[in-house]
Amino acid sequence: MTGMSQMSHDLSYLIPEVIVLIAGGGTLALEMLRLPRAALAFAIVGLLLAACLTLPLLGVDTSVFGGTFRIDTLSVWAKLILLPSTVLSLLLVRAELAGSDREGAVYSLLCFTTFGALVLAGGGDAMFLVLGVLLSSLGAFALVAYPRNDAATEAAMKFFVFASVTGSVMIFGLTYWFGATGSTLLADLAHLDKAPLAAAVGLVAVITGLGYKASLAPFHFWAPDAYEGAPIAVAAYLSVVPKIGAIFALAQVVRDLPSTTGWPLVVAFVAVLTMSWGYLAALVQNNVVRLLAYSSIAQAGYFLLGIVAVGESPLAQSSLVVFAAAYAAMNLGAFAIVQGTGRTLDAFSGMARTTPVAGIAMTVFLISLVGIPPLAGFVGKFLLFGAAIDAHFTWLTVVAILNSVLSLAVYLRIIVPMFRSGGDEGEGNVIPPRGNAPLIIAVWVIALMVTVGLGFAGQLILATVARA
Repeated sequence: MTGMSQMSHDLSYLIPEVIVLIAGGGTLALEMLRLPRAALAFAIVGLLLAACLTLPLLGVDTSVFGGTFRIDTLSVWAKLILLPSTVLSLLLVRAELAGSDREGAVYSLLCFTTFGALVLAGGGDAMFLVLGVLLSSLGAFALVAYPRNDAATEAAMKFFVFASVTGSVMIFGLTYWFGATGSTLLADLAHLDKAPLAAAVGLVAVITGLGYKASLAPFHFWAPDAYEGAPIAVAAYLSVVPKIGAIFALAQVVRDLPSTTGWPLVVAFVAVLTMSWGYLAALVQNNVVRLLAYSSIAQAGYFLLGIVAVGESPLAQSSLVVFAAAYAAMNLGAFAIVQGTGRTLDAFSGMARTTPVAGIAMTVFLISLVGIPPLAGFVGKFLLFGAAIDAHFTWLTVVAILNSVLSLAVYLRIIVPMFRSGGDEGEGNVIPPRGNAPLIIAVWVIALMVTVGLGFAGQLILATVARA
């Protein structure tokens, strides 16, 4: 195959990513023409088109451009999960920021940041890890700083400083891997079994860099402030898209990393720290956005149960995909309810009495985050637990189950006030009667259908497998 034909062949696998880039650039151009509605429409159509063109790639397992980018289960499903999630985030942004300055620029930044997350999820080369982190971070800084008030500016600055330090550490550590293997390809990491020191330094560095993107403890400190200072729609987006991209990138790394380096035990330790710290910190939060921020930190720890099983359990990749889809739906749904209700626990007082459908939906999202059947969160966690047990990390599964019990106490802090009679029932706890409220409702309705539908479908599949 000639050089040009090989390039055309490789690019044919990257059409979805190219369309996402075009969507971001076209949206920015429309914003420059002061056409925010057209920019929104262009972004949504582009992202949905990219998702549709990803469907033919299901089942493909190959790499392009010399192995630097992978077209496999993780990268394909990343597109099928993250692109629709970005579309829902765009609707939330429209509902919250319609008519504000630079509205269309936010749509463009969401597209470019999502592109960075897709680069992470399919990265087959260390340089793609760096590129993905940079692309998904630069847009995120601007999104957090968008309100231009003190809280947003301070949060964005903390976010930027933290990213600069962790990114530098990751790049520094990757040089050890390159020095030991003579290659930046992740497929060549198997050679690190002869260089334990270089392997250890690089592992710590990569967990630092990707851990910051996924808000894993102890690299999570930026997240609560960033979520609180940013628009709620942006917080919802940051809690899902860059996080899943970073988790999938970590899975791409460890699938080629020799187990002799001890990486499974290191990842398991980070999982315990992340789950436990996230829920313990959430227990004392009165701001619902900060509570959900710590919740998203804890949920990132559950993803790591699938990571430790990579290469050891056939459930590893499928558990990551299913939990990612479930997490995206229930987290975006919960943030959508918060966007329409209020940021404080007091705003939720009596909400289930005045807006019962929204109250029930919020309850579904929260108990799904706990992992209670028959919802999507249960199916995802069940598969993660099975993968971890297959990989001989039963003790980690026990810790995860105990943290799920703790999470129930966290989410009941929102659920109980919703069903309690408030002193000023109906005030501050009803979705605002503004023109864009239907967009908020549409998002949480779609998220609710996915949360419930995926839960029932997953249980039917699990029951069928059990009978077989």
